[in-house]
Amino acid sequence: MNTLKQKLEGDEILVAPGIYDLISVKLADRMGFDCLYMTGFGSVASYLGLPDAGLASYTDMLNRVSAFCGASSTPIICDGDTGYGGLLNVAHTVQGYERAGAAGIQLEDQEFPKKCGHTRGRRVTSAQDMVKKLRVAAESRSSSDFLIVARTDARSSLGLDEALRRAEQYAKAGADVLFIESPESEKELEIIGRSFDLPLLVNIVEGGRTPQLTPQELQSLGFSLAIYPVAGLLAAVQALQKAYAPILARRGTRELEGKDLYPFEELCLLMGFQKVWDFDARHAEDSAK
Repeated sequence: MNTLKQKLEGDEILVAPGIYDLISVKLADRMGFDCLYMTGFGSVASYLGLPDAGLASYTDMLNRVSAFCGASSTPIICDGDTGYGGLLNVAHTVQGYERAGAAGIQLEDQEFPKKCGHTRGRRVTSAQDMVKKLRVAAESRSSSDFLIVARTDARSSLGLDEALRRAEQYAKAGADVLFIESPESEKELEIIGRSFDLPLLVNIVEGGRTPQLTPQELQSLGFSLAIYPVAGLLAAVQALQKAYAPILARRGTRELEGKDLYPFEELCLLMGFQKVWDFDARHAEDSAK
């Protein structure tokens, strides 16, 4: 079986949905994606009820990485923010994520406290500081199959040329995948796509700064992986609001059944109740003997 690293070097672009809780992991895992993406925005929102603004700790995020990877047979690239501290922290974070079962870690060059991509107020550290982090990350992993995704947020505050310059340095420092956050036009995507030999990741945020191109269009521009980090979360919140509204209005949920609700029996199966039922049946038979 090809590793995720090998798949990224193939001819066809990979697409990865954002997963943010264990239900989204289980659903996406059984759908047949080549990889999944643990969104920091969604994980912090669903786990802590907080904005993705540097408030989640390494322990918080490692908890999510361990739970998600333990529930999935599909490789997961996991958001590691800025590495949760200095160089020693970066080494500890990389090793922790790898042991927890992640297929790769995303590290970014923002100042602490970091902020979610495509949002306002992001500030970047020096390129030299990020290069040091990436070198430490590369030497700290136990397998080269564990991917280091280097993200730069320089485009929004310092311009595309600086983002390109940083990405080139990050490639030389040991990154396996380059991620220039929030390009703002198809022309910028085209420039990024033709500038590097390493696999390129593009972040598609509905309502964000980057144009909504199809995976095929992104592939033609030179990208190897398209992530959709908040599509599932946005859909879930919209669906929750739609489901709660008739309850609040004292109408109940009869109008939702059959069209707007996931079947209860299917949800039981998704959560693994079949194993529970089979277990109960086996032991009920043993008791009857």
